[in-house]
Amino acid sequence: MPDPSSRLKAVVTPDEDTEPRQRFSEILSGLASRPASDISIGEVLNAFGDRAFGALMLLFAAPNILPLPPGMSAVLGAPLLFVTAQLMLGRSTLWMPRLIRERSISREFFTYLTTKLTPVLHKAERFLRPRLTMLLHPIPERIVGAACLLLAVILFLPIPFGNMPPAFAIAAFALGIMERDGVATIIGWLAALGSILTLAAISSAIIAGICAFLDQLWVLIG
Repeated sequence: MPDPSSRLKAVVTPDEDTEPRQRFSEILSGLASRPASDISIGEVLNAFGDRAFGALMLLFAAPNILPLPPGMSAVLGAPLLFVTAQLMLGRSTLWMPRLIRERSISREFFTYLTTKLTPVLHKAERFLRPRLTMLLHPIPERIVGAACLLLAVILFLPIPFGNMPPAFAIAAFALGIMERDGVATIIGWLAALGSILTLAAISSAIIAGICAFLDQLWVLIG
């Protein structure tokens, strides 16, 4: 008579042999540990495979939440426009022209980003899981792409302190896409709304300031 334990072992073994899917933070740390002096966009694209859309969105958006040197938002925002436009168009795979694939990030800067982002990612990844996936079906995902493209344009603009809210929104959308988590997508939509309201408030303040300056100038001239 066959041993019941052997039957149980036969059932359990395939599950045990299945390797768990690597988290974004794990792949990011693996890239940062490479001995090369630079890390190309192509290497990042290959490392994330079928999660390239969300991964590159997160990689280019999340650093803008941190204090960065002036002009870095424009450098990181340009490839983000390219990625989000393809997501909006509904491409199943991310295509990058050779010019962008060969662009490199210095290992020092990449390691700095990894050090800053990894603790936050570890906390976020504890809660991320596939749920409310109807929010990430093809049509809703293309709408997310359109929203992220708009946010990337805002991110690209030289607005003082105006890059953090859209960067957070894109990062939330990116996590939702990678982990198929509709809750993260909802957070992304709320952050996107907050970004637009913040931009409107900043724009109104700038316009009001310019108008006040012109009024004072007109009084002095008159």
